[in-house]
Amino acid sequence: METRKTTYPSHLAWHETLDLHELVAFQTIGLMKLKKMIPEMDDGELRSLYQHTAEGIEKNLRELLQFYSSAPRNDEDEDARNRDAGFYSGELLGFAKTAVRNYSIAITETATPLLREVLSKQLEKAIETHAKVFSYMYKRSYYPSYDLKKLFEADVRNAEKALRMR
Repeated sequence: METRKTTYPSHLAWHETLDLHELVAFQTIGLMKLKKMIPEMDDGELRSLYQHTAEGIEKNLRELLQFYSSAPRNDEDEDARNRDAGFYSGELLGFAKTAVRNYSIAITETATPLLREVLSKQLEKAIETHAKVFSYMYKRSYYPSYDLKKLFEADVRNAEKALRMR
């Protein structure tokens, strides 16, 4: 039996590129939040857990950022943005996205029709919230979802900012 060596393109596939973006953006926000909270921890063991988690996320980000150079790109220039509003709206978008996922999972586990109805209504609200936050971010170029180069540049910039935080 003859085995052929598979040759892969020198760049990431689009779907994995977008998942990479989601992971980097999510972990960057998480790292910033952890680093802001660590100094306020009175419980030494809890502080140690937060530091351990932050160190793990830092390692993850450094590893993931290496793949950005292999992502498909376009050549448009990046617009300036208000980083604080971008950060907080990104935090809100992540929350809304997670809410949609959590409601979807909960609905598939629901046996009680009345509870399913309530969860379905709340899922619709979560989807509306996600759409509103996305629209806000897109209008202000905080989430240039149709421009992969801008999206990745923002990811790298934000991840590097999170990594520099003390």
